[in-house]
Amino acid sequence: MAEQKALYLTSKHGPFEVRTAAKYKPGSGQILVKIEAAALNPVDWRIQAWGILVEKFPAILGEDLAGTVEEVGEGITKFKKDDRVLTCAPIGAGTQASFQQYALAYAELTAKIPANLSFVEGATIPLGLATAVTGLYDIEDSVIGNCGLLPPWEEGGRGKYKGQAILIFGGASSVGQYVIQLAKLSGFGPIITTASLRNAEWLQKLGATHVLDRNIPLDMLETELKKITPEPFKVIYDAVASPETQNFAYGLLAPGHTLAVVMPVAVKEELKVPEKKAYWMVASFFLPQNRKVGVSLYSKLTALLEEGAIKPNSVEVVPGGLEGIVAGLQKLSKGVSCVKLVARPQETK
Repeated sequence: MAEQKALYLTSKHGPFEVRTAAKYKPGSGQILVKIEAAALNPVDWRIQAWGILVEKFPAILGEDLAGTVEEVGEGITKFKKDDRVLTCAPIGAGTQASFQQYALAYAELTAKIPANLSFVEGATIPLGLATAVTGLYDIEDSVIGNCGLLPPWEEGGRGKYKGQAILIFGGASSVGQYVIQLAKLSGFGPIITTASLRNAEWLQKLGATHVLDRNIPLDMLETELKKITPEPFKVIYDAVASPETQNFAYGLLAPGHTLAVVMPVAVKEELKVPEKKAYWMVASFFLPQNRKVGVSLYSKLTALLEEGAIKPNSVEVVPGGLEGIVAGLQKLSKGVSCVKLVARPQETK
């Protein structure tokens, strides 16, 4: 059986180690991708440091990948060998994970990379965009843990929320950047975000109308927000999700609406009221409640990228192939701003 190289998390809280793995065979509805770029995400270092989400070891991590189609499984007509693609993987998915040289992917959650994007740019998109999408949109009106908005790539969705204000905490994060872009496509305005002011120009290019200093005290922030819009917010997305930002954001939320957060909900019990919801975004299109919106997105994603309606994150390439991911995750755990770290698995020695 053909082999490849993969980066394994050897045990809970254990070290990472490059080892060999089998080169997989795609099944029905799947493709095999030769991975040219794999993005690093905060969840990857948290799995190792905090011992969360993954219970079977050794495990291969990584959720974002871009590369070329190596082989197609039964029933696949949408892709052919050597197509340039990007796709997402469930957390700790092993055969689908991105910290290896080849991975399986489901064709319905894979998109072709347009000619205007590189592999490393493509790899910055899947998880960050999925986290933004699952927090904001629902195409079945089930409103299972999100804001229940109509996606802008669906009929009648683009510009639908014109004139409504949206507040986004952490606009310079990978997720925050995609929330800003989606908000623009959905017609929101003003689009207000908190971030380091050194990133203000870039965030305004993505669609933010107001960038407020993330370091100002919350009482001052509230004053600045009221200058922009006196009304409570119907949509708030907290991509920082500290207890402080969550409780502050919940207080700004209009009754009957939802606060989306990227970490476990930390709103104080004494502040909670039945008419306001706060949900932790579990950003996986592999969950049954998220699958339909994920398939819908991926059917239109290539066109959105080609149009420039969705732009990738800025990239910093991590040298050293798979082995370089270990140092990259350490760097990520200390915090990076307005940039996505991306490794190239095929460079592994």
